Amino acid sequence: MKGMDVCFSGLLTRAKHLADAGENRSDLAFSLQESAFSMLVEVAERAMAHCDKKELLLGGGVACSKILQEKCRIMCEERGAQMFVPANEFLVDNAAMIAWQGVLEKRKANKNYDEWQPNPQWRTDEVKVDWR
Repeated sequence: MKGMDVCFSGLLTRAKHLADAGENRSDLAFSLQESAFSMLVEVAERAMAHCDKKELLLGGGVACSKILQEKCRIMCEERGAQMFVPANEFLVDNAAMIAWQGVLEKRKANKNYDEWQPNPQWRTDEVKVDWR
């Protein structure tokens, strides 16, 4: 974790190596979830402290997780803050938005998809948006 940016690629790589070495996959999945959710709660708490806020609104598909909700509820309770979670029908994943971003990038770049390379370390503040 860097500031309020999270990157899960190291966690996933380590988990894959452990799974390949024969570690229990259920234990690994639980540990990954605990680590990822703890990172998200810490980032939310940092943001709330930095901006002097007393409210937390969860969003996105991951907010459907009762485990994440409970971790956030505990953090908010400890901070004297309120937490809000919309109904699950309003907690949608970002897959369609990410796909549309790809369409816009493709149109602007005029490249073949096979020329593109994934970059999981790419920070959102480093992305040049020139298709507007």
